[in-house]
Amino acid sequence: MTASKPSGSTGRNGTWHVLAELSVPSEPGNERHATEVVVSAIKDVGLEGQRPERLKTAVAEATMNAMEHGNKYKPEMPVKIQVLSSETDLSVRITDQGGSPVPDPDKEAPDLEAKLEGLQTPRGWGLFLIKNMVDEMHVTSDESHHTIEVVMHLEGGDDAR
Repeated sequence: MTASKPSGSTGRNGTWHVLAELSVPSEPGNERHATEVVVSAIKDVGLEGQRPERLKTAVAEATMNAMEHGNKYKPEMPVKIQVLSSETDLSVRITDQGGSPVPDPDKEAPDLEAKLEGLQTPRGWGLFLIKNMVDEMHVTSDESHHTIEVVMHLEGGDDAR
């Protein structure tokens, strides 16, 4: 596992400051290390109330999905995580080496009743959970990578989603 702290880059919200970058092998349990690094990197950005815990949950779930679905738990295929902040937002980008499209989280929301009746697979809560833990979620894919970006706005306080 590697981690570094480069200085800055530009993004859609103006100047992004890279708070941390890390790479973790695609092995069960490594999502814990990823969340520890993210929590350490964001300690001074001003997220209040339950927002840091919600972000931690979203990052852990996105990292587990990347390891399992994107990289098929192949340790030689790392999950890359980048933590950035701007004046208005905090962004965590989780990238795997999967080649097929990520399912659209808006297409079929999990339905507890349908899952209990066997009409939906018992799986499929990940993207729904991630999306509901953060202020924004963006999913991008190309031929060789998937990236889930989770965003928390730095203004607006602790909402009770």
